[in-house]
Amino acid sequence: MVLVLHGGKPRSAQSVDGRSASWRRALWLQREIAQRAHEVGIGVWLVRYRERGWNGGTDRVADARWALDRLREVHGDVPLVLLGHSMGARVAVHVADDPSVVGVVGLAPWWSADDPVRTLAGRTLRAAHGRRDRITSFRETTRYVARAAAVADSAELQDMGALGHYMLTGAARWHTVAIESVLEVLGAHVPSREG
Repeated sequence: MVLVLHGGKPRSAQSVDGRSASWRRALWLQREIAQRAHEVGIGVWLVRYRERGWNGGTDRVADARWALDRLREVHGDVPLVLLGHSMGARVAVHVADDPSVVGVVGLAPWWSADDPVRTLAGRTLRAAHGRRDRITSFRETTRYVARAAAVADSAELQDMGALGHYMLTGAARWHTVAIESVLEVLGAHVPSREG
């Protein structure tokens, strides 16, 4: 399974609805990767947070943990990859210690020195970040991935070159990196159905 976690703002109590650009971008991502995921028997869910802001993280982490519990109720204890964009990648590393989670894929992630890496112990981390991102920091992502490498099974960063934050320019490339990373992470943690 894949749980898509959308981006947001540092602070905002505004509800997330269909007008939210971050949520709509994640919906587009979900739809673009769903066909390939479904072809190999992987479902893709999308979280909608109660509010747009990180706001210290507690509520967004609670939203994600709620979604993980609902997913488990519906699908049982299946291996799960968290696919987060921007703030969604930040939420992902805060809940990666969930027993169903086998890895995190962060796209243009908003990670800082304050974000945990211990939650990634025994899991796989993949990140992709463009150097023209003016919202989140390629350099911080590089540092975070290096810290995570000390505890994760594997931690890698893909340099997206001249791409920016919102994944609009080069959208097809972002979508390809997302699904290929998800399939790689799940493949490393799920026994083959063959032979």
